[in-house]
Amino acid sequence: MFTLPSGVSFFERGWLSSNNVLIQDDEQAILVDTGYWTHADQTAALVAATLKERPLTSIMNTHLHSDHCGGNAHLQGLYPALTTYIPPGHASFVDQWDVNVLTYEPTGQHCPRFTKSGVLRGGESFTVAGSTWRIHAAPGHDPHSIIIFNESDGILISADALWENGFGVVFPEIEGFAAFEEVKLTLAAIEQLKPRVVLPGHGSAFDDVDGALERARSRLAQFESAPDKHANYAAKVLLKFKLLELQKIKLVDYLGWGQSAQYLHLLHTTYSQGISFEAWFLDLCKALEKSGACLINDEYINNRN
Repeated sequence: MFTLPSGVSFFERGWLSSNNVLIQDDEQAILVDTGYWTHADQTAALVAATLKERPLTSIMNTHLHSDHCGGNAHLQGLYPALTTYIPPGHASFVDQWDVNVLTYEPTGQHCPRFTKSGVLRGGESFTVAGSTWRIHAAPGHDPHSIIIFNESDGILISADALWENGFGVVFPEIEGFAAFEEVKLTLAAIEQLKPRVVLPGHGSAFDDVDGALERARSRLAQFESAPDKHANYAAKVLLKFKLLELQKIKLVDYLGWGQSAQYLHLLHTTYSQGISFEAWFLDLCKALEKSGACLINDEYINNRN
């Protein structure tokens, strides 16, 4: 069993919102990732309960998927002096608020507009309570993603680069860009860091890092040998994520949402041209129901946890 050092708080969230890590000392309070926009009030409450009367001073986003930065705007409204730092790759698109490049439109998700104060570059570091936290590039799941490593205590904030049982969808692959090799290199980089504890973007914190790396590499090998399996997984993740948000929706309206999500069309066109989009979408829904992830009842589809 492991314990986190004083000043480091890990908020494990449901799968709709990314986990959050609050790092603080007497002078600063930094929140790494802010969850999905529908849970912004809950994120703010977790932060306030931990900080008491002290203000949040900074946000750091590991990457800009909607479930990791959806609470940014709300927190910026609550803490006017707050600074917000993001990976550099999409910085100009945040300034322009290009919802296509930022993937909010293609995924059929939403993220309230926020502003940035600066960027987080690989190799840079910051110090909190005498501990050095260093930023490392971690492409794969997202080409611009970072991980943050506490060199003093061996704590890794891994975002979606490594979970206890896998890693996040490799989104560049959906767009037709080879990125499985980047996942492999990021896993190797994590292994070289030799973290004692991993605080992932989703799921529980863990200290069996070797086991997690082994499971992640096994999953990656499956995807590399059968990219259609990754595509099927990615499509189900997009459907399940939206269902986590909606909880219950008419199947016809759910299909309408699917029709508007560009990434689903890319996956269908590339991997399932033999059947219509509607039939493919409904087959995915049935597969989710078979796995226990949802319940289709008459004209409605309901989320199941």
